[in-house]
Amino acid sequence: MRRFRLTAVLAAAALTIGLFAAPAAQADSISPDPPGANDWTCKPSSVHPYPVVLVPGTFETMYKNWALLSPVLKEQGYCVFALNYGVANGVPASGAIRNSAAELATFVKSVLGATGAKKVDLVGHSQGGMMPRYYIGFLGGAKYVHHLVGIAPSSHGTQGLIAPSPAGMILDTTATSTLCQACADQHAGSAFMAKLNSIGDTVPGPSYTVISTRYDEVVTPYTSQALVGAGEASVQPCAPGLLPSRHFRTRSIS
Repeated sequence: MRRFRLTAVLAAAALTIGLFAAPAAQADSISPDPPGANDWTCKPSSVHPYPVVLVPGTFETMYKNWALLSPVLKEQGYCVFALNYGVANGVPASGAIRNSAAELATFVKSVLGATGAKKVDLVGHSQGGMMPRYYIGFLGGAKYVHHLVGIAPSSHGTQGLIAPSPAGMILDTTATSTLCQACADQHAGSAFMAKLNSIGDTVPGPSYTVISTRYDEVVTPYTSQALVGAGEASVQPCAPGLLPSRHFRTRSIS
């Protein structure tokens, strides 16, 4: 029941604030905590016994990805935590995903130690919705995760990765990006994707939910985001004048 409550909060956030741009973030080098996140004195309540850990997507910091959603969850009574990870060549969430998963493992251990909780709920966008499955399946995380919610996760890889370039952000559909190991890892058919999914989409223990949109232009086809054995929610425009929900608009429920 508690997992459905969290999913309902996230879906509602997608429909109310998710179609609008996130507030301007501070410089990445500063990387402040999102509002409401990383209060290390927070103790989970009986209503929300699992701390929520927010995991950003490729090239995103915790502030840029979760500045909108974090305070919503905090106001709902959750203990909220967020992290940066996978910094390579100064670019966040671009390093090898197996190493990023190890960083997540360390962070979750810290959250559990500070809060006294036995498990956490993980909420991630894009790479952040997929990478925790490596932690869960290969690094012993299954016993520490109650629920994984992936928002537009790159569950089975994609042909529409975004990689950095000196001129800005461009689409990179190669499987051998030299600028971004995380991009190469997320390419459909990569060695990393083969290993990640070799044990199945889900493992016993945690519950899983995928929130996606058919208008996603980055993790394509959008149906590849689904996980066998997971609950699913689809976020689409529901009123005249609303723009279609796309990959980075689902991000801004953050």
